[in-house]
Amino acid sequence: IYADPARRLELYFRPKDPYCHPVCANRFPTSTMLLRVTRRSKKKQQLDPEEQIQPEVQFEMEILGIVTTVYKFQGMSDFQYLAMHSGPDGKQTSMYDKVLMLKPEKEEFFNKDLPLYIPPPIFSRLDTPVDYFYRPDIQHRSGYNNPQVSGENLIGLSRARRPHNAIFVNFEDEEIPTKPLDAAVQNWKKVCTNPLDKKVEEELRKLFEVRPVWSRNAVKANISVHPDKLKVLLPYLAYYMLTGPWRSLWVRFGYDPRKHPEAKIYQVLDFRIRCGMKYGYAATDMPVKAKRSTYNYSLPITVKKQGSHTVSVHDLKQGLGSAGTSGAKKPPSSRYKLKESVYIFREGALPPYRQMFYQLCDLNVESLQKIIHRNDGTESECTERDGWCLAKTSDDLRDSMSLMIKQIIRSTRPALFSNTTNSEDGKEQLAYESGEDEDDEEEEEEDFKPSDGSENEMETEILDYV
Repeated sequence: IYADPARRLELYFRPKDPYCHPVCANRFPTSTMLLRVTRRSKKKQQLDPEEQIQPEVQFEMEILGIVTTVYKFQGMSDFQYLAMHSGPDGKQTSMYDKVLMLKPEKEEFFNKDLPLYIPPPIFSRLDTPVDYFYRPDIQHRSGYNNPQVSGENLIGLSRARRPHNAIFVNFEDEEIPTKPLDAAVQNWKKVCTNPLDKKVEEELRKLFEVRPVWSRNAVKANISVHPDKLKVLLPYLAYYMLTGPWRSLWVRFGYDPRKHPEAKIYQVLDFRIRCGMKYGYAATDMPVKAKRSTYNYSLPITVKKQGSHTVSVHDLKQGLGSAGTSGAKKPPSSRYKLKESVYIFREGALPPYRQMFYQLCDLNVESLQKIIHRNDGTESECTERDGWCLAKTSDDLRDSMSLMIKQIIRSTRPALFSNTTNSEDGKEQLAYESGEDEDDEEEEEEDFKPSDGSENEMETEILDYV
């Protein structure tokens, strides 16, 4: 515990009881001394039996060292749960010998007729008392009637709405916007306070002239702009597609990809690296680590992690050349730029994350481009699932990309595949794990645990602009 500053010290009152809930101590820095105090008492000779002589006491003190860290138990210790049963007469009976299996037991142990005992699935995450400051009822004037309940005055479960004024378009919508909202224009004018911001605006305009559809990560990899400013700039120049083959992408105002067959190269591919024992390697053997893990969640036995550095008003006003440029490692022109690997797939290179959103034109592999362009010139209909491509094109791309990634893992870690046998005729049957097919996703749930599913990522981006 001492080696990990993020952990709290646990104290179990009944260490051998699996139902014992610990009390936790917080870690505090200190500068105190550790003393060794020795008390020596020397009895004096007693001449008179009736006389009481106090022994001579001497204290010796020695400084052993300096204490830099202390743990203090400041929480409540009443979160305990005993495996007990209350009888009709109120008598408590222990059930530990009946519910705890301390050794291999026979069938009779499991067929015993026992009273119902269900331990709590989780204890409170708080071990310190918290005061709730309830507001008093509002005293309205006479004659006041509460307004009718509607979606506008209901308190939602999601976070607060952010006024970035983006325009969302569904695949089935007939019309597409040709200009931004007035509020989006005003927001960008307020934020655009220096020449660097104007330069970023021009760079983004040129990107949309060259390519009318972009993902946010692709934009971040091509221009250097503060993330908070990009949230305001994108709704000023493009609208956001919610559904269909261009979902989660930003489209230039006035451009409708559903009417242009050549827009199929801008369609999105939701790709997830496949892992599981049937592929020859488990999730723990994956060279690409998950974005998030269950170990990162704040538990009662861990100290709350420090939040990310908040953006100051000075940073936003300065744009790319914010304070601290001299001490920054990256120059202002590339400080906020992402690597190309966040949106481009290349043969022989692993994706940076286990789940990726690729646009078809960013799959820089000749064999993949042949799959995409199989129906060039013969596109007849744009569907919500496949867009302008042939049916099952996304499945074919995922299969080919998964084989490429498996070859990379095989070359870097040959020991993982030493005991696996090749399938018939060298063909490797790989299952399809995409969020688009619910049945397939349920079948693969045991082998594939997505760390950051596409739906979550899309929802996060949507909430940024609602």
